[in-house]
Amino acid sequence: MRFRALNILAAAPLAGHGIIAPAAVAVALALPVLAVAQTQPVQAQASGQVVRVDAVAGKIAIRHGAISKLDLPAMTLVYHADPALLSGIAVGDSVDFTAQRASGQYQITALQKQ
Repeated sequence: MRFRALNILAAAPLAGHGIIAPAAVAVALALPVLAVAQTQPVQAQASGQVVRVDAVAGKIAIRHGAISKLDLPAMTLVYHADPALLSGIAVGDSVDFTAQRASGQYQITALQKQ
């Protein structure tokens, strides 16, 4: 699609004056903005119960309700986390957390026992 937009730009001069048609410019300018929007991390706050903790590997499994902002149904999911965040967290603990989706991975950015 990006190449098609560039082809439109090359073929869109008005009346031979080298002026680009406004519609072609709008299409070309929208493409990079969409690409940037998809790479921005999406964050959400939630709560759940710890099912598994591997502080050395920086992973924690949490059973939680639906997190609509991350497009997650109610489930148990393994999140990546800084091992320092996992200190003092044990299986069975109820926790509040902030999670984000970035580059296709789910990460915990804040974690606190309830």
